[in-house]
This record gives sequence, C-alpha cells and structure tokens, in this order.
Amino acid sequence: MKMNIFGRLGICTVFYACLGHISLVWAEKHVEHNTSKIKAVVYSPTIDHDYPQQVFWGDTHLHTTLSQDANNLGVRLGPEDAFRFARGGTVMATHGQKARLRRPLDFLVIADHAEGLGSMQMLAKEVPLLMKNEQLKKWRALQKKGDIRSQLAISADGLVNGWPDELDLTEIRQPAWHRLIKAAEENNKPGIFTALHGFEWSSWPGGSNLHRVVIFRDAADKVSKVMPFSSNINDDPEALWDYMDDYQQQQQGQVLAIPHNGNLSNGLMFNGKSFDGKPLDERSAARRARMEPLYEVTQIKGDGEAHPLLSPNDEFADYETWDRGNFAGIEKTPEMLPAEYARSALKIGISLGSTLGTNPYKFGMIGSTDSHTALSTTAEDNFYGKHSAGMEPGPNRVKGIVGKAGDKVVYSWEQAASGYTAVWSTENTREGIWDAMNRKEVYATTGSRISLRFFGGWAFTSADAVKTNLAHVGYKKGVPMGGDLARAPENTTISFLIAATRDPMGANLDRIQVVKGWVDKAGSTHEKVYDVAWSNSEQRSIAKNGKLMSVGNTVDLDNASYTNKIGSVELSTVWIDPDFNATLQAFYYVRVLEIPTPRWVTYDSVRFGVEVPTESPKTHQERAYSSPIWYTP
Repeated sequence: MKMNIFGRLGICTVFYACLGHISLVWAEKHVEHNTSKIKAVVYSPTIDHDYPQQVFWGDTHLHTTLSQDANNLGVRLGPEDAFRFARGGTVMATHGQKARLRRPLDFLVIADHAEGLGSMQMLAKEVPLLMKNEQLKKWRALQKKGDIRSQLAISADGLVNGWPDELDLTEIRQPAWHRLIKAAEENNKPGIFTALHGFEWSSWPGGSNLHRVVIFRDAADKVSKVMPFSSNINDDPEALWDYMDDYQQQQQGQVLAIPHNGNLSNGLMFNGKSFDGKPLDERSAARRARMEPLYEVTQIKGDGEAHPLLSPNDEFADYETWDRGNFAGIEKTPEMLPAEYARSALKIGISLGSTLGTNPYKFGMIGSTDSHTALSTTAEDNFYGKHSAGMEPGPNRVKGIVGKAGDKVVYSWEQAASGYTAVWSTENTREGIWDAMNRKEVYATTGSRISLRFFGGWAFTSADAVKTNLAHVGYKKGVPMGGDLARAPENTTISFLIAATRDPMGANLDRIQVVKGWVDKAGSTHEKVYDVAWSNSEQRSIAKNGKLMSVGNTVDLDNASYTNKIGSVELSTVWIDPDFNATLQAFYYVRVLEIPTPRWVTYDSVRFGVEVPTESPKTHQERAYSSPIWYTP
C-alpha cells in the first residue's frame, strides 16, 4: 500500500498524541504530589555561578590615521577600518595588501594620541585657523609632496622646533574625537563585540616614555562631553589623574589609565617619585593605585616583564628586550632598569606600600599591540608591523632601522609581534570588560591565545587540579588573579590552583612557572622563579642546578614551520609555596611558556626569499603573564 508524506505525518501525529495522553496520565498520578520536592532541588549546576566563565580577547592600544605620528608615517586607515578588521573583516592595508585576522577579536580600544588628534586631516583641508601659522604652512607644503620622506620631515620638524599650539585646540581635535566616538558606537554589539572609548595621553619629558592609555567604561552620552586630555597642556601624570577625577565627578562616569613601555622611560616609570622628582607621598600613591590598576607589560616596542640584568637567575628573562634608551636617543644606564620592568616594579611597590600605606604599583598585567597601522596583528605569520613606513610586510623590512639611542641602533627585526589582553568576564560588554580590567582579573599574552586560570588560597589540594569544575573550586576556595590574600590561618601555607590550555590554533605548552617577589624584615626585596608544571614530565626533570630540562625544538627554519609532537595541550597543578613566611609581604604571578615556534622574521624570510640578519632571533617561546595575587600579613 502506497502512502504519501502527508499520510505518514498523519500517523505520526496520532502516535505522538497518544503518547502525550499516556504521559499526561502518568504525570497526573506521579508528579502532582511531588511539586514541592522538585522546586526544592536546584537541578542546573550553574544557577549559583556568577563568576566569569569565559575569556575574551582584545587589544587596548591601537592607533589609526587620526594619530599625528601614524599619519606622518603613511597610515591611511581610519577607525572604521580598524573596527572592521578587528571584527574579522578584510581590509586593504596602507600599501595595498589585503589583510584579515585568522580569528576576530572580542573587544578593541582605539587609543589615538590626544595630542593633535586628527590635526593632520585638518591641515590637509587647509583650515584657516592652522594656515595662519608659518610652521604649519611649511608642514602643509610637505604634505602636498605626498612622499614618505616629506611626511617624516613633519614629525622631525615638530621634534626640533616644537609643537604648534593650534594643533591642540578643541575646534581642531573635536571632529576627530567625534569620529572616533561614532565609530565605536556603531561597532559596539553587546554580547558579540565590545568597542570601548579611549585615547592615549603621550607624556614624554626629555624623550622618556610616560604614556598612558585612557579607557572609559561609558557610552557616547558621557564621553562626548569631554575632550581627550593632551600632554601638551600638562605632561604630569597627576594632571591626567585630575582630568580623570573631574570626568568621574562631573559626568558620573568611570575611567582608568594604563601605563606602557616603562622600558623606554629611562628610569622614570616606577622610580617611586612624583613628576617633580620628590618622593611619592601617601596621596599620590593612593591615586596611582586607584587610577592605574593595570600595566601594559608587552607590546611591539619590546617585552617589559623582566630584564636579564635584574633577574640573572631567570633563563627566560631576556625576551624581546628593548633597552637601548628613550625616544630622544638618550642612552640607558644600568641604574635606570629597576624602575622600568614589571617584576622589579612589583617589588618596589610592596616595599613602598609598607611606608606609604598604599602600594602604588599594585597592577595587573595586560598586553596590547601599540600598532600604528590600524591593524591589530600579533600572529607571527600575519604581522603588519609597528607602522606603514617600511614596516608592513615586504622583503626589506627585516633590515630596516627603527631608531637610535646614542650610537646604539634599534633595528626593525627587534619589533615584537605582541601582544593581547585576555579578560575573564561574565559578559562581553563595555561594563563587563571594563569591570574585569578594573579588578585586575586579566592577563597578558605575547600574541597567542593561551587560556590561563590562577587562584590563590589556603586549602587547595592536588585533587583540585584535575576537577572538571576547576574554576568553581578556585572561586569557592580562593581568590582569582588580581586578588588579595591576608592573615594566613594558623598552621597553613599559601597554595595556588593553576591551569593553562594551549591556543587551539597554536603551539603546545612547555611549562608553567610561578614568579614570587617578597620583602624581608630588613626591607630588602627578593624574587624567585619556580617551575611548577611541565610537559613530557616522564622525560624531563629539574636538574641539580635547579633548572628544568629543555622541552626541545621542532622548528624547521627552511619552511617556517613546527610540529606539536612535544609539549602538552594543557597543564594544571596545585602548587604550595615551600618557602612561605606568613610574616612577610609577597606577590605571586604565573608565567606560561609555549614550545619554540618561528618568529615573524622567519616567516618573512621564507615568503620573500630574504636572509634574516644574523643578530635576529629566528625562533622564540610565546608566553602568558597572569596578573599577580598579593599576600599581605
């Protein structure tokens, strides 16, 4: 007997109707008297889980053509292009190459320089207010030539002959600021992509970097009522904090600042002094701690976690090190180094906190690009460089020169394809991302997307490291990265629950390390690096000298490739500090290392058929740095 589809559907309908009737009869007999029992049971295991369960990836420091320096370096992509690229779209880079991320970002802060924001576009329009200035007339003439040498001559003239005041006038900068605000509002998609409002305040006294990225929690209704604060008006960080305080009071909004590139500050970033050279007082220390909860520890202009001269026992301290001098070419001297790197700054901070009552350098750690191309690229095989003047992909960029410090040259191959900010947040919104940054539940990577959890407490056991609900255990029994522990219970020692998973599209993990810093009773600071979990543990062990055996190297330089036949997909452990002293202040943070992989110069070498300078590293080990957990007795 043949039956069409409608006949079959009819039979199915009758069948399910009968099944439903039977179920209803069963339910009436068995369920009506058990309602109270059902309501009393919390069946869904995540009902009471209000902690962050997802990590979001972003860049908090990106420049477009609206930055004066980026424009003079040839960049023509604007904020609209930057957001489109970050969200996974294809854009045409300044020099005609199509560019796209392998994976979109979750959030972005376009942090164009407040100083002269959009001024080069206004100069190109020959705005009468600018054309009254003879220096700016010369700049316009250089603009008209259209070649990169003439463009760079504008920046050089500004350095030598000063910055025309007209470029910081509200009527000159406001159109660009409103353009940035509009682009962020149009690209902010709560739950999908977060576009935060921000800018860079670029103080550089004597050429030393004291730059900060300023990030607002708020939307256009509040942010549009202020202008970005220019360091040409005041280059004292306390003046920036005054601006931030005024914004919060007048607009009832929230804002934070993130210092970066202490390695180019020639000893000014964390020197324990105010801008005028006087020792920090209680008020300044408290303001810095409140206004600047984070530090950008890694980016294109070098990695700022540690320096080999400051940490001679740390075999991984010399990573993407920039230590020639400052922007003005003034050479660096060894005594400047302690006030430039995150690890030493954290030690200085707990020491200052003992006398000032507040630790001024109690910061979490993030990474960002500081790219001036409008392209947030950190992948070694998809790196578009610092700016567009000879640093975008091409056969000659590995041999270029970035700048000089005295007689010391900084070469283009020293650019680091770094870094990203990882945020543990309950939601991908402005509020969720900003709040996580403010409470320091964030970490830095040098470009890969390593997943990292880090908790501190007093009762973690080895069994916790292998539980499927590891994060739930971590929040229940301790505090997450960025948190504080105090008053150790009697007869207990500090313990840490740590778990890391490799980038799903990247390299396996080599090891997890805990970096500890502390102040002894005499007031001296110390540090120690512990290997706490590592891959291939059956073949590797810690030698008599205290060093863990190398993981090996699978990189094929001729083909710019590697394999994951070594290393681990994930590592987890509970580590108990064997040297814990309940009477001493300390901080702890986690460093995760990947197995060796090709550096961007190696990819360039293969793609363009060029030789990499012999001084340039051809491989490296990507890494992640957690925000610290502090212990205060």
